[in-house]
Amino acid sequence: MMNPKFDKGQQVIIRPSNANAPSARDNTLEKYAGQIGRIVNYYWISPEAGKIFYLYTVRFGTGNHEVVLHEDEIKIY
Repeated sequence: MMNPKFDKGQQVIIRPSNANAPSARDNTLEKYAGQIGRIVNYYWISPEAGKIFYLYTVRFGTGNHEVVLHEDEIKIY
């Protein structure tokens, strides 16, 4: 099994969308682009045999605002 790229407690930055034709998800996440958050949880999914993808719950600021992000939507701060 592939290990997660990020750990709980790690600070990350939300990547801006690179897409020429942004999807509905890109439009939703655009307001978070460049913001710093902290990983509070992660889990994996396997939509097809042999492929594993990690999803990360990221908390922003001092409140309880959280967003679930794909691994390629964040980078290490």
